[in-house]
Amino acid sequence: MTKTYGKIYSVDEISDRITKIVENSGLDNIWVKGEISNFRHHDKRHMYFSLKDKNAVIDCAMFKSANKKLIFDPEEGMQVLIRGNVGIYKRRSNYQIIVEEMKPAGGRGELYIKFLQIKEKLEKKGFFNKDKNLPKFPKKIGVVTSGNGAAIEDITTTIERRFPVKILLYPSLVQGKNAKDNIARGIKYLDNTDVDVIIIARGGGSWEDLWPFNEEVVAKAIYNCKKPVISGVGHETDHTIADFVADKRAVTPSGAAEIAVPNKKELNSHLDNLRDSLIKLMKNNLLIKKERLNSLASRTIFKKPLTLIEKKEQQIDDIEKNLSNVLKSRLEKISNEIDKKEGKLNALSPFGVLERGYSITMRENRVIRSVSNLKEGDIITTTLKDGNVNSKVNKNGK
Repeated sequence: MTKTYGKIYSVDEISDRITKIVENSGLDNIWVKGEISNFRHHDKRHMYFSLKDKNAVIDCAMFKSANKKLIFDPEEGMQVLIRGNVGIYKRRSNYQIIVEEMKPAGGRGELYIKFLQIKEKLEKKGFFNKDKNLPKFPKKIGVVTSGNGAAIEDITTTIERRFPVKILLYPSLVQGKNAKDNIARGIKYLDNTDVDVIIIARGGGSWEDLWPFNEEVVAKAIYNCKKPVISGVGHETDHTIADFVADKRAVTPSGAAEIAVPNKKELNSHLDNLRDSLIKLMKNNLLIKKERLNSLASRTIFKKPLTLIEKKEQQIDDIEKNLSNVLKSRLEKISNEIDKKEGKLNALSPFGVLERGYSITMRENRVIRSVSNLKEGDIITTTLKDGNVNSKVNKNGK
């Protein structure tokens, strides 16, 4: 007996029927709130993630045509609101939400989320490490702002009042879709001129109005600028990415102008104080010199200048006298020593013998010590005490 199974469906048929049931369920264009998990941005095109709460999880897909409209980057763990349609991914028979729109949940808007993401990204890249000093006395200031707005008027008026210098304006859009590129071009243009410092500015406005100053293209232009940049955007409570990248942040456009140039009145007051201090210092120095001069003038050497010379002459006389006595004593001592040595020499001298009645006989200036040294005919000289006698040897008495 053959068993009958009834209608046999293919997998594809079952998947189609389930798809039709889901598609006709009325779950179209619905809003769902949850936490993003398992987020993947495939090749920077389509986004795939799960949306979960404490009880359930559902897969989501947000294709490029929809996610390119996002002004913030979805992240793992972020609470979001999504709008889309529930459908079936036929290949795996998984149901999922095809997302058409996404917003941050929890009370923080999309622009704020985007602001925080850009800030974190640029901070990690070192864009907020300021290293350029502002010139103390700039000769020319570049300004990127609207050509007919209140910002340029405030800047011009403030600079004219504080410290008049030349201003080079690059008129730019400061809000709207094209403003970011305008501002970036203005910074690059002024960076290649002879300005000493650049101000980027606009008056207050909504978060959306100020958004161009949060764009990365503007941040990169400020970061790459060789000239120091002052950001004067919005009011005191407003903060933009440009404020963090700039070398100096001002709370208003006029505040940026005050930072850019010194205060002429304050400088004059400071110069007056320096002048007064210098005059006082010079007076004190002159008084000290005068007192020292009076002290020197009261000394004897200046009252009786010859006194010192006379004392020195007296000292010289004393020195000469002492030196003369020393020399005389020394010479007497030497003379006595010479006399003693002369007496000794005389006692040993052959001429001393003559005084005692003896004589000396010599031949050819040589003393004759023996008759054997003579021969007949020799001429000899006999020296006596009072003279010499020459003789001729007639016969040798040897």
